[in-house]
Amino acid sequence: MEASGLLCTGRCIAMNSFENRVYDVELEGNDGSSLSSSRRIAKFYRPERWTPEQILEEHQFLADLQEAEIPAIAPIPFPNGKTLHCIADSKIWYVLFPKVGGRAIDELSDEQLVRVGRLLGRMHNVGAARKSSHRISLDTRTYGYSNLEFLLKNSWIPPEFVGRYESTVRQICEISAPLLEAIPYQRIHGDCHFGNLLWNQNGPFFLDFDDMVFGPEVQDIWLLVPGRDDEATRRRNVLIEGYQEIRDWNPASIRLIESLRALRIVHYTAWIAKRWNDPAFPLAFPQFNTHTYWQTELAALEDQLRFIRQEGEESSCTIL
Repeated sequence: MEASGLLCTGRCIAMNSFENRVYDVELEGNDGSSLSSSRRIAKFYRPERWTPEQILEEHQFLADLQEAEIPAIAPIPFPNGKTLHCIADSKIWYVLFPKVGGRAIDELSDEQLVRVGRLLGRMHNVGAARKSSHRISLDTRTYGYSNLEFLLKNSWIPPEFVGRYESTVRQICEISAPLLEAIPYQRIHGDCHFGNLLWNQNGPFFLDFDDMVFGPEVQDIWLLVPGRDDEATRRRNVLIEGYQEIRDWNPASIRLIESLRALRIVHYTAWIAKRWNDPAFPLAFPQFNTHTYWQTELAALEDQLRFIRQEGEESSCTIL
């Protein structure tokens, strides 16, 4: 922090983050009049997860949102004008953000869902305005096949489940690939769940763009309303109503939801496995790598495969 030209009191608070290390740091010489003047958020990226070029595309997206007057927390440049700094003699890159207050809301009203839909539409308009050259694409190769190969190569899947697990994931990828290829891709948040949505006196805003990807817009939609029952469908439609006030919506994208849900399950499992040597992960996920975990995981993926096939059959009947 002091290498960036800031003086700190030495007081800091570790924030809740598994992927990176994030700290709320108190600054010297402030009058305490506002959070932005008295504190900084220092985010240290997990080594070798993203390249500097990929991280800078995250920062560019945030800067683009801020320039478009969309509420987003953009990085603070260092004295050299860059937003990314590396600790000397290490591969640890870090960034500084202003401290912005906000609160999470457990259950959004229909009016709030419409507001979030409008905000998401504005965010996607900005996301579509610039290409992403370095961030990964959310597709069956990156979220499906590559994660499956990692789990198989490193013998994470118990022998009695290997055949069914591999077959199920490959079928999901085979069915999902042409569906995803038929939908336009652009810069999206990528991890747009309620935990990354806060509210303050100015309204809602998204944070934590660490999982920003080049992907289909519907990924951000379904993560905000992930259920599949009638009430979830109704709430998703309310969200989309707000979205359509700002941006055109392709109804065919809805068919991607179950495929994207399945790919997220596989990606999440591989994410934990890849970080198992981090002492925080066995403590946070004590059931991982047990027989019960893999049995439950396989059952969830087989259910997903059934839902994906069912949606395909319903779409065919509608066309006929």
